[in-house]
Amino acid sequence: MKEKKLLMIPGPVESDPAVMQALGAPTTSHTAPDFITSFGNCLRMMRQVWECPDGQPFIMAGSGTLAMDMAGANLVEPGDKALVVSTGYFGDRYADLLRRYGAEVTVLKAEPGETVEPHEIEEILETTDFKLLTVTHVDTSTAVRVDPRPIGELGIKYGVITILDGVCSVAGEELYQAEWGIDVVLTASQKALGVPPGLALLVVSPKAMEVWENRKTPPGNFYCDWKHWLPIMKAYEEGNPSYFGTPAVNLVAALEVSLKMILEEGLDERVMRHKTLASEFRRRIKALGLKMIPVEDSISANTLSAIYYPEGIDSGSFLAMVNQAGVIVAPGLLPDLKTSYFRVGHMGQVNASDMENVVSAIEKSMGL
Repeated sequence: MKEKKLLMIPGPVESDPAVMQALGAPTTSHTAPDFITSFGNCLRMMRQVWECPDGQPFIMAGSGTLAMDMAGANLVEPGDKALVVSTGYFGDRYADLLRRYGAEVTVLKAEPGETVEPHEIEEILETTDFKLLTVTHVDTSTAVRVDPRPIGELGIKYGVITILDGVCSVAGEELYQAEWGIDVVLTASQKALGVPPGLALLVVSPKAMEVWENRKTPPGNFYCDWKHWLPIMKAYEEGNPSYFGTPAVNLVAALEVSLKMILEEGLDERVMRHKTLASEFRRRIKALGLKMIPVEDSISANTLSAIYYPEGIDSGSFLAMVNQAGVIVAPGLLPDLKTSYFRVGHMGQVNASDMENVVSAIEKSMGL
């Protein structure tokens, strides 16, 4: 049997054995009483993890891209104006997605490793009547973290629906959706939530649900239409069976276990654990003479790091050597810099021993 390597990419991440045990249990019916209870528990716990007690959670079989698509499909009508704040690959992707639904998109794009200041966003909001504002909390391509609080404030001030792509942040970075006034926060199961891939998750504010209810045209995506899924979510939360599309039964069971573990750890404690591990990891990496994509620690994610390759070392050979040392990391993703850097995910159940193993593997690959 091959020796298991430590998976330290920005998703999928290592899952707790209890989560994997739930995933591996015999599959039950999606209308079985135990599953209905499990699904309802997940919806209620999502409100707690997202810090949005009056929000409407959705659990879908799919990836984080589906969660992005669901928000776009339901909240955009042809001709709507959308402002996309982009700090990397996934911000640019959201702009493309919104255009598919007929949005007139303005992109406010940061230089690689940098972020966009709130006053820059406000200057654009002052000039145009935007319906939608999207921002990536942590862009997985650059490891740049944006502060969502002023984004929510601007959304309230200008009457704009705010969408936060939290795929690489929820359950790893500080988040207070309701308090910050963020209308939609979306994520995927395989990131800081610590569940294998396959679930698209989002929580929607009452304000955004009202915008959807008052739209003049049907969403341009049949599968994503909340008209089909809202009754399902409500039925499961009320303890009743319902059907539109078959849910990912075993993944929902695994999600229930993970959400319970997150709440038992405590949200503040969990965020602090991620922050402490990330800070120490950056310190160790910089001590090796390596540079990071984010230009400042203050905008560096706590859930992953994007690190330039050591000078004079072939990128493919370096990744292979790290792998041989027992650790799997990810290559770069940002098109213009793809071969210049690599990425290390450190989220979910990650601990100090894991981070030490990553540093050791990098040191060996540098010949230290």
